[in-house]
Amino acid sequence: MVVDSTYEPPVSDYAFLYGEAFGLDLVARATGGELTAQDAAEIIAGAGEFAASVLAPLETVGDRQGAQLVDGEVRMPEGFADAYRAFVEAGWITAEAPLSAGGDGLPGVVRAGLGELWNASNAAFALCWLLTAGQIHALDAAASDELREKFLTKLVSGEWTGTMNLTEPEAGTDLGAIRTMATQRDDGTWGVSGQKIFITWGDHDIAENIVHLVLARTPGAPDGAKGLSLFVVPRILVGDDGSLGERNAVSTVAIEHKLGIHASPTCVLAYEDATGYLVGDLHGGLAGMFVMMNSARTGMGYQATGISDRAYQQAAAYAAERKQGAVIDRPGSAPIAEHPDVKRLLLSMSSRIFAMRALGVLVGDLFDRAESDGTHALAEFFVPVLKGWATEDALLVTSDAIQVHGGMGFIEETGVAQHYRDARIMPIYEGTTAIQANDLIGRKVLRDNGATAQALFNQIDETVAALRAGGTPVAERTAERLARAVDAARGATDALLGFGPSRHAYAAGVPYLMLLGTLAGGWMHALAVVAVGTGDDAAGRLANADFYGAHHLPRVHSLAETVAAGEIG
Repeated sequence: MVVDSTYEPPVSDYAFLYGEAFGLDLVARATGGELTAQDAAEIIAGAGEFAASVLAPLETVGDRQGAQLVDGEVRMPEGFADAYRAFVEAGWITAEAPLSAGGDGLPGVVRAGLGELWNASNAAFALCWLLTAGQIHALDAAASDELREKFLTKLVSGEWTGTMNLTEPEAGTDLGAIRTMATQRDDGTWGVSGQKIFITWGDHDIAENIVHLVLARTPGAPDGAKGLSLFVVPRILVGDDGSLGERNAVSTVAIEHKLGIHASPTCVLAYEDATGYLVGDLHGGLAGMFVMMNSARTGMGYQATGISDRAYQQAAAYAAERKQGAVIDRPGSAPIAEHPDVKRLLLSMSSRIFAMRALGVLVGDLFDRAESDGTHALAEFFVPVLKGWATEDALLVTSDAIQVHGGMGFIEETGVAQHYRDARIMPIYEGTTAIQANDLIGRKVLRDNGATAQALFNQIDETVAALRAGGTPVAERTAERLARAVDAARGATDALLGFGPSRHAYAAGVPYLMLLGTLAGGWMHALAVVAVGTGDDAAGRLANADFYGAHHLPRVHSLAETVAAGEIG
């Protein structure tokens, strides 16, 4: 059986989200009128064409061949090096890099759309872009002029790629347990020694150099996370004139054999007095690395949306052609897409995907406006929600895609199982869902006594009022459902605040995170109902919103009960 590698970028959805769904042109606001929603939709269309024609055909190739370690060097699957060169030559890395780093500075709302496209077409390939983009932001925030010139310029151009080195055999979530050491030399450089594991795209053969961003401890540093510093450690040493020299003392010990994302080389790296350069302040490493981690966590939201949509598109195409069994109230030759339960599955998937997509755009918009409109607190509030909720729901969407295929979905040759395997890591890496929930509870909700959460609920109330003024049946149903859901969310938040910084609050953290994500998804659909016109996509948007409100939004009520129960046992 031939795997269907076709991919259709969701250009119309992004045009709607950029120009209509939020009541104004988000792109024009973010760029001061230099770009408009129409311009952004054209960028998405161009990127979508590249993703569909260059990246998507390599997804199955990458899954089946995987990255291989040969004589201590990682070799990528066929076509990946050419695809990366085309990606760089098309200017996509430079386009997304901030102006302050020498990039084109596309706003966050556009980067959200591009992030989905790269991940939908080829999630393993997109991880290379995601880590490089994150390192660009980290170095832009903290690197000296010398490091910017030597390393940041090459990352922004796409000539070199970047990684994030945190995890060690005995230091996963607990970064304070990191034991990699960096010792200063007489020439001002640092000798870095230790082993790092689970390093995404830690070694490959598609670019001439790899820049590792490494958390390490220094002699005499304070214990725990406060004693960590951040270092740039290149795979190949770089001269003062920018020329490449000899191989640094960084070796690839192994690559992991994983459930999914086989074409993303996950490496064990050994540092043996490797030459490194301090980034930012001594013992300020965690703050610098969190810039990269935050970028990666929002990127996981876009990855969840992309993989989900690719799985949905494949399931919808299969259901539209497959004929099996008599379909109630339909002619005998009707495809399985007409079966009530298959239709339910497809609507369940598409409604979840729109909610993820719209929330990703909203988060991009909030960060775009953080300095001018004071939306930084809400933007940061949504980072763990987007990462945790979207990646957890992506497992449901990709599982449903297998279900639509029936027994054929369980057969690797159809290709749909790859999406589920690839998605399974998303709620784990860049901080598990529990880590996202701990961040949400401790740093976001309890710290400001629920003020940001309440501000969010007040914004949702405004959307409920707008729905009630609309007067259509879908608007009325959506208003009633969303109003009850936000009331339940307020109650859950009050219960959480009543627990204070106790085990009860943190035991309820993941349910509370999923509650907020589900509620936010309902809000996104509600905004779509308010804004929807009479175009070709109007009926589909209304059906998705109505379905989400009836099938997914009710989860808020059960999750609120779970939150209120706290820790049991």
